[in-house]
Amino acid sequence: MEIKEAILKRHSVRQYKNEPLSPEHVERIKELICACNEESGLHMQLVLDDPECFDTFLAHYGKFENANNYIAIVAPKKMPDLDERCGYYGQKIVLEAQMIGLNTCWVAGTYGKGKCKADKTAGEKIVCVIAIGYGMNEGTKHKSKPLEKLCAVEEADMPVWFKNGVKAAMLAPTAINQQKFMISLENDEPVIKSGIGPMARIDLGIVKYNFEAVSGHKCR
Repeated sequence: MEIKEAILKRHSVRQYKNEPLSPEHVERIKELICACNEESGLHMQLVLDDPECFDTFLAHYGKFENANNYIAIVAPKKMPDLDERCGYYGQKIVLEAQMIGLNTCWVAGTYGKGKCKADKTAGEKIVCVIAIGYGMNEGTKHKSKPLEKLCAVEEADMPVWFKNGVKAAMLAPTAINQQKFMISLENDEPVIKSGIGPMARIDLGIVKYNFEAVSGHKCR
């Protein structure tokens, strides 16, 4: 599976089969986390066989089932662009997981932060987690806002690479499907700005990764 297909097929999954991740999948995800941590300065971790993290009222209300494995996104509290960086590198792992046959779900509020088994120092905090495992289903496609609500460039004026990036960005998961972002093109440079909303800066990082992964162009 290539990145475009992973972006198209990947949807949030909350119900998982009650089975452990294979050693091969564990090794691959840990390798990827290690590489992303080294590049980003984050302290992301794969936590396995921990049903307590999602044993909360909100998690049950959110219909999570067998969410026993997750990636904890831990970061230094004073890191510049902390939320955006967490979204960007977390999405990189999410799409790699999709490409190797795993399902995921970004989770910011419906888990027990105090129950999370991730290691952190006094100068770090848990930003959010990503449930990961073998889904009972492939999730459901979310509805997207119209193109003109998310991009300041007329479709007829878009270079092919930019249009491909915009389409990928529109498929990015965002908190409560809010899609609080705007994409523009300034002097042939793609620019993605965040609006105001819950977890909007994390969403910005997720959206930027989708755009860059498909378009081949860095955003600012």
